[in-house]
Order: sequence, then structure tokens, then C-alpha cells
Amino acid sequence: MHDAPARVIDTDALIIGAGPAGLFQAFQLGLQGVRSHIIDALPHVGGQCAQLYGDKPIYDIPGIPVCTGHELVGLLQQQIAPLGVQLHLSQQVSQLQRLGDGRWQALTTQDQQFQARSIFIAAGVGAFVPKALKVPGVEQLAAGQLHYHPASTDMVSGQTVVIHGGDEEAVAAAISSAQKAQATYLLYRRDAFQAPPPLLDTLQALRNSGAIRVVIGQITQLHADAGHLRAVQWMDGEGNEHELQAQQLIICLGISPRLGPVTEWGLAMERKQLQVDPATQATSAPGIYAVGDIVTYPGKRKLILCAFHEATMAAFAAAEYLQGEKPLLQYTTTSPRLHAILGVPSPSA
Repeated sequence: MHDAPARVIDTDALIIGAGPAGLFQAFQLGLQGVRSHIIDALPHVGGQCAQLYGDKPIYDIPGIPVCTGHELVGLLQQQIAPLGVQLHLSQQVSQLQRLGDGRWQALTTQDQQFQARSIFIAAGVGAFVPKALKVPGVEQLAAGQLHYHPASTDMVSGQTVVIHGGDEEAVAAAISSAQKAQATYLLYRRDAFQAPPPLLDTLQALRNSGAIRVVIGQITQLHADAGHLRAVQWMDGEGNEHELQAQQLIICLGISPRLGPVTEWGLAMERKQLQVDPATQATSAPGIYAVGDIVTYPGKRKLILCAFHEATMAAFAAAEYLQGEKPLLQYTTTSPRLHAILGVPSPSA
């Protein structure tokens, strides 16, 4: 029995990428009265800003002397909150094709289908996807037993789970699992985990109580019966092989960027970057715009503040494309229309 197909979502604009460029793109489109949805491969917003330097200071955001990547992303989310932008996380656009009426049809890896009048690619250096576990036996597992950076650990309830990794996400997954699973093993190549002190303190307390058992080694093979995970085989530092009986396996080995299917959409590219008109951020396809690190044009600089400028230019160009006339330049300081969009009171005349 097959699941019913997801409904088709119709929208003015589909933004691919939920990093700073994609979030600010949604804001600028909202000011133009353009509805948008955002898709991202990660289970959270922020892109490489959150993933690679979430806790590191940034000093070159206009008007903000210093903030971390996470803080910047939080401010951008707060900024778009009045616009009702819908997020679709943990999925990528796998197919993109133009329809006869000029709209674009996009299909995601979660079988969600969009029909959009315009597309905005803000994919940075590519979609961040989990680093895959490459050992014998992986391909034999049926769906629902191997999980990469899951947003929830509800699937481990009452089962034995092995979490493989040593970063903050691995530690957090182990702590969450310990509250639900029958047994939780945290397997990593060394007994040193990279996570904030509060998480490490909780991990140590759970280790002391026996709720989490830490195993030092590397996974070498998976064993399954009729597609169902039976055991995780691992090797210790002396080269000895061992087995852990398990029904669920969570992999947190980090992520890496992949340009992926963008290269298959027929857009003009140069050295793995999309060529755009810097005056409009338009690509070689009508109705498709691109901003941020994924684009190239003469004088391009890979800076967040440059991506914000590009998002503004793209929004004005797209508004003209969608509405058939050049939009008026209005200011958030004085425009009652923009005040209404943002849900803020207009100053009395």
C-alpha cells in the first residue's frame, strides 16, 4: 500500500536554501508582497552560517558590531516572522522543470511538490548533506533503521540504539535516546567529545548511571537479517573485532556541501557557480534568480553583506517579473504599506 501523494503547494516564490541569504531573500520578497516558501537540506535554518561558525563571532554585519552565526540567524528569523514564510527542512529539490504556463515545478527528496512562479537559489556552497557511513552491510538495511543527524529520536523507543559520532549532535542524540531506548551506546573513535560543557556534564552523569555506554572504536560492518539490523560490528584500537546487538543506528559524522542536482537544471555556470546578471540576479532561465556564495559575476565577493544586497536586487527584479511593472521604491521608515506588511504601527502624520 502506497502513501497518498503530498498535495501540490502553489507559491509566488520558492527559495532554495535557508541560510542568511535565503532568509533575507524571503524578507525582501515579503516587502514586495511576494509570498515565499523555503527549502533546506538541513533540519534547521542557518545554512553554513549556523553549521560551520554558529558560535564564532562575526564582525562585518552592518549595524551589528559583533554577533555569532546563531545570533545572526535568530535575528533574521525574527525579521521574517511577520511574513508567515513557510519552512520545509530536511529535504532537497531533486527535480526542477518548467511548465507550459511559465511556472516552475519542483519535486523534493520527501516527495513534496511545488509549483512556483519564481525560483530563488540561495544554496551557498551547496546543500549540506550528512557524511555517509560506508561499510559492508549498509545497503542491506531496510528503511527506518539507519538515520543521519535525525531531528528526533522517537524511533528508538524501547529498542537498542547505537549512535556513531563525537560532535554535539551525537552527544545530544545519545542523551535524548537514553530517555527512550532500552539501551543506548555512543560509539566513537576516541573518548573525547566536542560539545558544550552542559551537554558533556549530562553525558557524564548518564554514563555514570549506566544509561549511556560509551564504546571506543570504529564501525567496520553491519549485520542484518532479512533487512532488519541485528548487530553493529566494530574494531577497537588494537584491531580486535566486536559486535553490538542493535536495532537502530544513528550516524552523526558531520556534514559536507554538495552542489547536487543544481548542476542538472540547465542553468549557465562557471566553475560550479551560477552566472547571474548583477543588476537583477537573474540566471539564464526566466524566473530563476540566485544569490549568495553560489553565484558569480564580475566583482563578486563572498560576503554575507553582499548576499543581502543581492537578495534586495533579486526581489525588485522578481517583483517586476511577477507583477508586470516596476515596483515603487518605498522605505520602511515612512511607508504605511510596508508597516502593514511588517505588522508595525505607522507613525502619526
